[in-house]
Amino acid sequence: MFPNAKCELNYNNLFELVIAVVLSAQTKDERVNEVTKILFKKYGNPNLLSKANCLEIEDIIKPLGMYKMKAKNIIELSKKIDNMGFIPNTLDGLMSLDGVGRKSANVILSEYFKIPRIAVDTHVYRTSNRLGLASGNVFDVEDELMKKFDEKYWYFIHIHLVLLGRYICKAKSPLCDKCLIKDCPSR
Repeated sequence: MFPNAKCELNYNNLFELVIAVVLSAQTKDERVNEVTKILFKKYGNPNLLSKANCLEIEDIIKPLGMYKMKAKNIIELSKKIDNMGFIPNTLDGLMSLDGVGRKSANVILSEYFKIPRIAVDTHVYRTSNRLGLASGNVFDVEDELMKKFDEKYWYFIHIHLVLLGRYICKAKSPLCDKCLIKDCPSR
């Protein structure tokens, strides 16, 4: 269904991906891409963003929702990255950054570092449950999917479940008539 499946966040480097992923929490990627275009033009590296005025960042990212917390988080994580001089490439290292939880860290590891991970967002969680691939809490779903599939397919599984949940297997009014999965238990 998604032959050219890829991450829908726009970024040019690791720092931009980290910021975009943090900003994407409970927000559509298209809106994040609109905001980051403005944000990265003015604050395109950790040093610049670490010195930014929080109110100015809030103003730029306000369309995303939860903008006060997100502004604080991206400034703080930029300070930490600027002080360290690098962005971690481990789950724990990424999760030590403000605003980066397990799901976000898994997205960054998989998308940028090409380290096999399955990030369980709302779409992966919903579609996994509906398809009977996994159940339980998000940690259970992550664990079950990683046990069920060879790790060389984890990125593929993750991105396709995200897109399936985003565009077809929607939370409300799923488009089952457009879905190519004929043996879906939820039909």
